[in-house]
Amino acid sequence: MQRLNIADFGAVPDGGMVCTKAIQRAIDLCGRGGIVYVPKGEFVTGALFLKSDMTLLLEEGARLKGSGDIRDFPVVGCPFEGLMQLCYASLINTNGAPCENITIEGKGVLDANGVELFALEMEENKGKRGRAVCIWNAKNVTLRDVTIRQSPAWCLHLIYCNNVLLDGISVHSKYDENGEKYQGIFNGDGIDVDSCRDVLIRNSLIASQDDCIAVKSGRDAEGRRIGLPSINVTVENCVFKSGFGVAVGSEMSGGVRDVFVRNCTFENTFSLASIKAVRGRGGYIRNIHFENCTLVNADKEVKATKWFRGAIYADGFYGEEEFDWDAPVKVDETTPEVDGIYFKNITVDTQEGYGVYLCGLPEMPYRNIFLENVKASGEYGMETKNIQNLQSVDTQVSGRKSQGENAVK
Repeated sequence: MQRLNIADFGAVPDGGMVCTKAIQRAIDLCGRGGIVYVPKGEFVTGALFLKSDMTLLLEEGARLKGSGDIRDFPVVGCPFEGLMQLCYASLINTNGAPCENITIEGKGVLDANGVELFALEMEENKGKRGRAVCIWNAKNVTLRDVTIRQSPAWCLHLIYCNNVLLDGISVHSKYDENGEKYQGIFNGDGIDVDSCRDVLIRNSLIASQDDCIAVKSGRDAEGRRIGLPSINVTVENCVFKSGFGVAVGSEMSGGVRDVFVRNCTFENTFSLASIKAVRGRGGYIRNIHFENCTLVNADKEVKATKWFRGAIYADGFYGEEEFDWDAPVKVDETTPEVDGIYFKNITVDTQEGYGVYLCGLPEMPYRNIFLENVKASGEYGMETKNIQNLQSVDTQVSGRKSQGENAVK
């Protein structure tokens, strides 16, 4: 098997020299089934573009760190937040052409240098912020054991991918591995699964600034036109240590179905589950399962707002400050559908927001929501509105405050 050491191409692990050309040359010369090997040390680089039938192997103690020069991250066309738009290239990329059999593994680190690049990209403002890793239009993708950290925006973005395995990875988009908070980064999701099929995320740790894992499928008219749903996404045996747990939406105009989250622990995350399907999106969310999960949150940093209602929430008015949940509007292609959300063997104890908040649209109630053996305690207890066929078995929800004027609607 071919094994190309980036040091043999002139990459220097001194934490200063920009090694983009040397590393990219090793990638470009890597034959089918070959390995591009990153030895111990810190290698500074700009955007790198992977190709089919290759492995990027990072030895323990190896670090690929994003350059602090914005010119090393060209502006490219790429889907982000559900729309095709100009974005700064990510640290690790594919170029959007169909590709396959890509592996990133080893106990090294992909450090996107987000604190520095965030400020530069926002100031120059030629595109949306880059990610740490952006794999686009690929099948047979594996990430194993690597640490991904400090992205200018989302840490790991999977777009139009099929057959994906994320196994034993660590994602740090809010704090570093020592608990130090990155300064000045917002909208820093951990993992975004965007119009992908057959994705397995297991045995991983996600410490996120925003959604830990978000399952998406395009936004508004463009998302409906492309029509690529996310299907069969499984998250199991993972630990979440900050951020907003597992979300479906809010970009879901191409549809999302068959999502399974099981045997996961949420430590000081603000939510365990959020379902966000709002007017204007269209599309559907169907058959979403959370099972055998616990959340304990003592963090009071984030208060309940229009962006966050509680530990378990399905919100047809996500992002709206003022709304009337009793006033229907016309049903058309922009009306989202939510049908089949299941919570089984769930324990929640949180400081902020509702234990359970379920609010559909008056013109299209959320349908078939099931709570079985759910124990939830929050600042407020449980709110339900515009839900058709809500079933609850062996479920107890309590709040420390009454749901009066101070409760988020």
